Amino acid sequence: MSKSGTLDLASGLGGKINKEEVKSAVDEYEKYHGYYGGKEEARKSNYTDMVNKYYDLATSFYEYGWGESFHFAHRWNGESLRESIKRHEHFLALQLGLKPGMKVLDVGCGIGGPLREIARFSSTSVIGLNNNEYQITRGKELNRLAGVSGTCDFVKADFMKMPFDNNTFDAVYAIEATCHAPDAVGCYKEIYRVLKPGQCFAVYEWCITDHYDPNNATHKRIKDEIELGNGLPDIRSTRQCLQAVKDAGFEVVWDKDLAEDCPLPWYLPLDPSRFSLSSFRLTSVGRMITHTMVKALEYVGLAPQGSERVSNFLEKAAEGLVEGGKKEIFTPMYFFLARKPLSE
Repeated sequence: MSKSGTLDLASGLGGKINKEEVKSAVDEYEKYHGYYGGKEEARKSNYTDMVNKYYDLATSFYEYGWGESFHFAHRWNGESLRESIKRHEHFLALQLGLKPGMKVLDVGCGIGGPLREIARFSSTSVIGLNNNEYQITRGKELNRLAGVSGTCDFVKADFMKMPFDNNTFDAVYAIEATCHAPDAVGCYKEIYRVLKPGQCFAVYEWCITDHYDPNNATHKRIKDEIELGNGLPDIRSTRQCLQAVKDAGFEVVWDKDLAEDCPLPWYLPLDPSRFSLSSFRLTSVGRMITHTMVKALEYVGLAPQGSERVSNFLEKAAEGLVEGGKKEIFTPMYFFLARKPLSE
C-alpha cells in the first residue's frame, strides 16, 4: 500500500505545497535551522510552520524509504527491519495494557502506520492526531485500503492545543513525535488533560544523552544536522524529558533508553558500512540512487524545483543520526511509561 515507485515518489514531493512554491518553502525551512545559522527561538516560536513545511517536503521520501511507519526500532539478531518495527509498536501496546474496546490517542501519528498496526494488534479504536493536512489525507486513504476506517481515524490539530474534552482517552502514546513540540511540559500537560485518571501514556522520545557535550563542536554539528533533517526545534535531553513529564503531573512507572541494549544498532539501516537487500532504499547506496533519481526527475520537470535539496537535507540527517548513534550522544528511543493519578 505504500508508495513504492519512482513516479509515486515524484508525485508526492511537496505534499500540499503548490509545486511552484516548493523551492521557496525549502528556502524558508532551511533558514530556521542552526546548520544554516537559524536560531532555536525562531524554530520554537514558528514550530507549526516549520514542522508542516518539513512533513510536506519529506513525507514522500519517508514513505518511499521506510513504508508506513516512520520510526526506528529496538532490533534483535536475525530480525528484519520490518519485523522490528512491528514489534516496537506491539511493545508499546503491551506496556499500555491495551484491551478490546479501549479508545486510544496516537499523538503525532504521521500517515498512520503505527495506529493501524496497534489497532489491529489490540482490537482498540485509535485516533491519530496530526497537524499536517497532506499526511492526514494520505493516512485516510491507507486506512480505507487496509479496511480499518471503522476503528481508525485522524483529527487535524496541534498537539499543544488538542480539540478534545478532559478525560477522553483510555490510553495515549507518541512514537518519535513529541520531539517536535516547542515545549515538552506544555505538550505533556495536554496529553495529561485528555487522558482518563488512572490511565497511562507511553512514548518513544528523540533525545540527546548524558554523553552529549554542548561545548564539543562535533557534537553540536551532529545535533544541528539531526534538527535540520528532521524538523526539530531543539533536541531535549533524556533528563529534561523525564522531568517534563513529572512537571506535567504524571507518575513515572518506568523509563529506559532502549538504545542502550540494542543487540543490533538502531541506526543500522542508515549505516554506510552496511548493505541490505530487504531495506535497500535506506542504505547509503540506495539513498545515493534515490538522490540521483530525484535530481533527474527535477531536471525533466516531473518533480518540483527544490526536490533535490530536500533529498540533501534528509541525507545530512541520516549522516548525523548514524554519527550520533555511534558516539552514543543521541537516541530515538528513550522510552517512558507514565500514569495519570486517579486523584489530583
